Amino acid sequence: MEIVLSEVEARVLGCLIEKEITTPEYYPLSLNALVNACNQKSNRDPHMNLSESDVSQALRGLGQHGLARSASTDSRVAKYEHRLAEMYNFTRPETAILCELMLRGPQTPGELRSRAERMHPFEDLGLVHSTLKHLMEREPPLVGLLPRQPGTKEARYGQLLSGAAEAHNVSTREAPPAQSAKETAPDTSGDEAQRASQLKSKVEHLEKEVADLQRQFAEFRKQFE
Repeated sequence: MEIVLSEVEARVLGCLIEKEITTPEYYPLSLNALVNACNQKSNRDPHMNLSESDVSQALRGLGQHGLARSASTDSRVAKYEHRLAEMYNFTRPETAILCELMLRGPQTPGELRSRAERMHPFEDLGLVHSTLKHLMEREPPLVGLLPRQPGTKEARYGQLLSGAAEAHNVSTREAPPAQSAKETAPDTSGDEAQRASQLKSKVEHLEKEVADLQRQFAEFRKQFE
């Protein structure tokens, strides 16, 4: 059965999967917790500002597809869980990759390896490529290869559960052969520059605090001279 989810439904489903893996002690999720998970700033692209009504509507849509339901718990507050394992016989690597694609949109294998690590560690890029290949070979395919963007070294992959605009241009043919480690390594120059800038700001802030403490200590000593 082919399923086409809205962007919000994909975000809600991705959040349910992510939280079950990363914070099982808080799973299933209440509606409020699910709204916060959908709107959090980290590990999300694009950032959203969904209301409880938006998320409730998405849950109803996922329920119609058999992908989510109200969970049976002792809590007075209604809680929700996904049913991905009942719909698809996924391995943990496949679950992690598909979840990451739902939460952040199309990504390169290098990005997927780094970002999905909190849900499943991938020893090398070869495992990421093989997992993507398995998802592409499903019937119907759940992942597709996007056309390479001008000026980029790596191709990106997108999930096909939702009707995102970019998904219409993806290829579900076999992924290209793995490139060399140098070619497939993610471009982290931008991240490194950002981290360097952040460290510089922290150092400057600490230096200012030390200078202020030295000045205060000097004034304190004068009181006893």
